[in-house]
Formats: sequence, structure tokens, C-alpha cells
Amino acid sequence: MATLASHIPTHLPASPSDGIRTLARLGFAAKGMVYTVLGVLAVMAATGTEGGRTADKTQVLQTIQDMPMGRWLLGLVALGLAGYVLWRFVQAIRDTEGHGNSAKGMGKRLSYAASALGYGVLAYIAGKAAFENTSAGSGSGNSRQSFVATLLEQSYGQWLVGAIGLTVIGIGVYQLIRAYSGSFAKHVNSSQIPANQQRLVYRMGQLGYTARGIVWGILGYFLVQAAMQSNANAAQDTGGAFDLLASMGAGVLLVVALGLVAYGLYMFVRAKYPILRGV
Repeated sequence: MATLASHIPTHLPASPSDGIRTLARLGFAAKGMVYTVLGVLAVMAATGTEGGRTADKTQVLQTIQDMPMGRWLLGLVALGLAGYVLWRFVQAIRDTEGHGNSAKGMGKRLSYAASALGYGVLAYIAGKAAFENTSAGSGSGNSRQSFVATLLEQSYGQWLVGAIGLTVIGIGVYQLIRAYSGSFAKHVNSSQIPANQQRLVYRMGQLGYTARGIVWGILGYFLVQAAMQSNANAAQDTGGAFDLLASMGAGVLLVVALGLVAYGLYMFVRAKYPILRGV
């Protein structure tokens, strides 16, 4: 006699949520790739290894493009970053983390949208370089300084740039708090990670978020200096942050660079063992 179970399909059709989850995981992997290369280049610069340099994320895309089969790899990174952009917008619109509609909650959700826009630019640069065979490095230039210069020309422009700088510093402090409170770990399903590796993964996340917090803090400091001096050239990118760290000693740069490598590797772990709420 046929049972009810025999009529249940063994392979259910994919739902839109399945697609979102897949794109989110690709996004974490692409973000991991970018940060790992960013950190490795800085490690090489700190140790005096040939080919090392203090780069920003756009220059990282150029490095990926210059690798064997670089255009194909860059295309995958572009697709992954697009997936991350979509996931960030889903988090903002559907409130997957349950932040609510209070001022604090809306601020957090807006930060997801801002993150989506930032990585959207990076995804566009990567995609254009991969599919149109242009140079990914051509997207860098002085866009940051040009944007800050435009703001400084406005009424209360210095106050606005200063406020943005303080906000960026706040993001850096928040990354440090996440590192030492361990709150970052709630996004990884550690129960699926082998028990003898769980502590290593956790420490890797702590080191990664600490390094990221330091870099964000320096970027905010640059913006505050740009506001105080009314000088857009003071608004440096990640490469400038690395240069500042290098001026404190190669060891300082090396520690932070290794932290960014750890952050990149942690993103790969998050891609494999994610906890994705709301989808």
C-alpha cells in the first residue's frame, strides 16, 4: 500500500529565499577574497616581499585581474559582490535582524543600505573590468577626494565632512566592540564546524574584526582632518591607512595586515556555515 510519504517529492522546487541565500553566501566568499588579497598585499609590503603594496579595494580588484585567468576570477568576484549587495538590501528592507523601526533600528538598517551602495560600486568596477576587458584600477583615481571636495564646497561642508568622519570612527569602534564581545559569532553556525576548529575560527574572527576596526578608525580620522583643514586631499583611502600604520613601524602594519587576512578567511567560513535570518 502506498503511504503518504511516498507521494512527497524528494526534491522540492527552489524558492526565492533559496536564491537569496545562495547569493548571500557567494557575497561572503567574494568579500573574503577581496579582504584576503588586501591583507596579503599589505603583509608582503610589511615584510619587504616583492610585489607587496599598500592598496585600496579597487587596486585589489586590479591584482585579481592580473592573476592567471584573472578576468574569469574577477567576474566571479563581481557576481559575488552583487549577491552581497542584494543581501544587504534584503537586511535593510525586510529587517532580517529584527532591529525594528525605532531611531536606533532604522539607523542600523540604513547602515546596511549604505554598505550595499558601497559594495555596489565595487561590484560595478569588477564587473566592468571582467566583461569589458578594461582595467579595474581605472576606477580608483581621486574619487574619494573629489567627493569630499564637493562636500567641502557646500554650506556647513566642513561640519558635514567632520560628522561623516566621526561616524566612520564610530563604525570602527563598533567593530572593536563586536570583536571583544564576540557578537560577530552569531552569524556563523559553529555547531557545524568541527569541535577542534571552533576556537581557532572564533579567534580568527576576533583578530579580523579588530584589524577592520583599526582601519575604519584611521579612515574616519582622515575625514576629520580633511574637515578641520578644509583639504580634501587629507581624506585618504585604505592604502593611506596602511601607509600611516607603516610609519609606526613595519611590525604594526604586519599585525593589522594579518588581521585583515584573518577577516577574509573568516568571511569564507561565514560563506560555508552561515546563519541567515529572515530568508
